Amino acid sequence: MGQIVTAFNKTGKYIGEITGIRPQTYTVRILAVLTHPRQGDLHNPNQVDVPYFHERKASAFREQVNVPENMVRPYEGEVPDYKESLRTAVNTLATKLKEKEDDPYSVRSLEALYVLLREYELMYSIQFDI
Repeated sequence: MGQIVTAFNKTGKYIGEITGIRPQTYTVRILAVLTHPRQGDLHNPNQVDVPYFHERKASAFREQVNVPENMVRPYEGEVPDYKESLRTAVNTLATKLKEKEDDPYSVRSLEALYVLLREYELMYSIQFDI
């Protein structure tokens, strides 16, 4: 309890604090975002022609998530500011998607990410064109 860890949850990677321990599962309070979740249907990765193309948000600051214990690792180092880490994670994902701008999945993922920027209130602090 109280240990700072990295945790993988729904294609995102986070820094958080263990707040609960159950058999084979930790409850982790999110403190920062390392990798923004991928967009789209997780059961049909990199596909655009799916019944529903999900806009996947990053877990919120201090949100409690249940993570299988094999997806949790100790974290060493300074915990970055949540909003700044989210901004960096979104920029990193957007840059990777823009590199493949001729790929329909990348284009659709960028569109979904753009919608999320409004929800994150990062609209004016991140610059990318779709």
